[in-house]
Parts: sequence; C-alpha cells; structure tokens
Amino acid sequence: MEMQDDEATASHNQKKYSSRVLFIATEMGNTEFIIELIRTYPDLIWNLNDSKQSIFHAAVLHRQEGIYNLLYGIGSMKDFVTPLIDVDGNNMLHLAAMSAKNKRLHEISGVALQMQRELLWYKEVEGMLPPSYQEKKNKAGLLPHEMFTKDHKDLMSASEKWMKDTASHSMVVAALIATMVFGAAFTVIGGYNQNDGLPILRNDGAFTVFVLSDAISLTIASISILMFLYILTSRYAEQDFLESLPKKLMKGLATLFLSIAAMTVAFSISAFYNDRVGWMVLVIWVFAAVPVVLYARLQYKLLGEVYRSTYGSKNLFKQVKPEFVHR
Repeated sequence: MEMQDDEATASHNQKKYSSRVLFIATEMGNTEFIIELIRTYPDLIWNLNDSKQSIFHAAVLHRQEGIYNLLYGIGSMKDFVTPLIDVDGNNMLHLAAMSAKNKRLHEISGVALQMQRELLWYKEVEGMLPPSYQEKKNKAGLLPHEMFTKDHKDLMSASEKWMKDTASHSMVVAALIATMVFGAAFTVIGGYNQNDGLPILRNDGAFTVFVLSDAISLTIASISILMFLYILTSRYAEQDFLESLPKKLMKGLATLFLSIAAMTVAFSISAFYNDRVGWMVLVIWVFAAVPVVLYARLQYKLLGEVYRSTYGSKNLFKQVKPEFVHR
C-alpha cells in the first residue's frame, strides 16, 4: 500500500511539474515541445494556470500563434476550452484585446504594422468565439473592444505619427521626381524641327524609350503622391490600420520605386545622346543606377514587412491538424 501511495504521489508531482513546464513553454512559444508533452500527458490540455487560463488563453495573451493554431487540431473540444473565463473575468477576446508584450511587438518593424498585428489577433479570436462574448464585461467592467482601445491608446498614437511621417517624407521625394520628369518632357533631346515643330529625333528608337520612360515616371510618381496624400488625410480609425493604410503605404512605396527606376532610364537615354563616348556613357549608366539600388535596399525590409503583414496575414493563423490529442 505504501508503495502504491508513493507511486501515486510521484505521478501527481510529475504531472504538476509537467503542467508548469507546459505554461512556460507556451509563454516561450515552444510549439513542438508542447505537442510532444501533450502526446505524453493528454489530460494536460485541460490544465489551467494560476489565473485560470488554458494554454490557448496563455497563447493569445503572449501572442504565440503557433500554439494558438493547435486549437484547430482538437476538433469539437475547442468549444469547451475557448469559453473559459479567468480569475479577472476575462474571456479569450479580452486577452486578445490586451496589449502584447514589448518583446513580441519589437519583432515587427514599424509601429503601424505592430498595430496591424494586434488587430489581426483581435479579429482572429473574435471569429473563434461566439458573438455573445463580444458583449461580455470583465470584472473591471470593460467590454473586449473597450479594453482594446484603452490598452492600445499609446500604440495607436505612435502608429498614426509613424504613418504620417513615412508618407510625408516619401511624398516629398515623389513630388520632386514628378517635377523633374515634367520639366524633362518639354526639354526634348535634340530639339524641335523649326518647320513643323516636331522633335527632330522622333523616329529614333532610343528617343521613343526616353519619351515612354519620362511619361511612365511622371504618371507613376503622380499615383504615388495620391497614395501618400490619402494616408495623410485619412481618419486614422483603428480599423484603418488593418488593411487600408498598410496597403496604401505599400502601393505608395512600390510606385515611388518604379518612378525612380523609370526616371533613371530616361536620364540614361539622355546621357547617351549628350555624349556618344562608350566608356563615359557606361560610367553614367552605372552611377545612374545607384539611386535605384540604394532605394531598393533601404526600403526592401519595410516593403517586405508590409507585404507579409498585409497579404501574408492569412498564413499567420493556420488551421493545422497535428492530431496530438488521443481520444
């Protein structure tokens, strides 16, 4: 009997230790370890921490999407886990409404994209829970959306400032390019024929490339200006940071890059006509490409982040089926 009691105590202590490890791993985002742990101890999926939160509630609180996605792999059991309320009266949507830890936010460059990620989490959990949970208050008397607005007030303000600064600085560059290529359109290479007023080099293939590049640069720069103008005059509501503003920013930066590239082509053609010495033209073309390459390197990370955060967000929450729970 004594031996059985000792075995029972050892088993209990082991499960208790495993439960603590489970929540530590959840906070750290160690998905593979959690899957293996629950395969060994399937009942751990029902364990709660000191705040009466399941691992999925903790995953939402700590923004660990890899662990949260395991909800899709437990089938109908998720309907018994997701409605749980913690000691402060918070449901899972309240936890999604709380501001993420700085460590998780700093993994995303650009505070506006951090705000977007927070909105993505809120929308995902909102879709997971029954609609009635959106109108449930916690012990502090706050609805989930009220808590979201309260906890993200500073991030919202910083996001608006970041978006406006980025748009205004980029808009200055786009306006400068539009001014230069507009002037170049009336300063035709080779001049005009005094008899009919048409460009002398109008039948030259390189001249055609120059005209097209100049026109494309002007048009795309104008589109870029409009994108940035939209950002500057936006109402800056919370929902605007989910898709509207990030998409406009990405389009503005992309069109600005294309405008710079087209302007560089037009400048290179102009250099070809002004100096037919081969090596000198080659040197001019190499240096003309520097702004394009430099802009691409400087803005590539930001463009990539905006694209992944906006168009790749559907891959953030995957309906995986790990089948780690033995029924």
